[in-house]
Amino acid sequence: MRPPSESSGSVIVQANLIGTVLFALTAIGAAVTYGGTERAVAAAVALALFFAGIVAFVWSFWNAVQRSRTEQVAVTQLYLLLGTVAPSSVRRPMLGAVAVQFVVGLATAIGRANAPDGSPGTSLALGVLVPLFGFGLNGLWAAFHGEYRERTDPLRQE
Repeated sequence: MRPPSESSGSVIVQANLIGTVLFALTAIGAAVTYGGTERAVAAAVALALFFAGIVAFVWSFWNAVQRSRTEQVAVTQLYLLLGTVAPSSVRRPMLGAVAVQFVVGLATAIGRANAPDGSPGTSLALGVLVPLFGFGLNGLWAAFHGEYRERTDPLRQE
């Protein structure tokens, strides 16, 4: 199997970075202004990224299972891009995006944990779901472009 090139899956990396920036801008903007429109937009963006992440996660898992018939695919390689599955030029921005999604989601949910009337919970709590987008895209990249070792079956006799 050929090693992944620097441009392999660049659309997936770009989508992750663009989604992360969009999420950060809308979530932080809503947390700062706390206006109704801003909160609605932030919630819509968070939910859209979450559902896109679910689709990417399932799609990546399906393709990884198909590859696992002939290659040794580990879950940590698939969703955390550990080992040599991805070059550092892909691993760094993809894992960095997940970290930003996690920190922004948690910070905005904690920072505005109560509504203006004092009731608990706000739409900003939806931001904690967004890292599934990053993990799903990590898996999608690794399932289609990752490099894995060939599977060896010690019980099979040839």
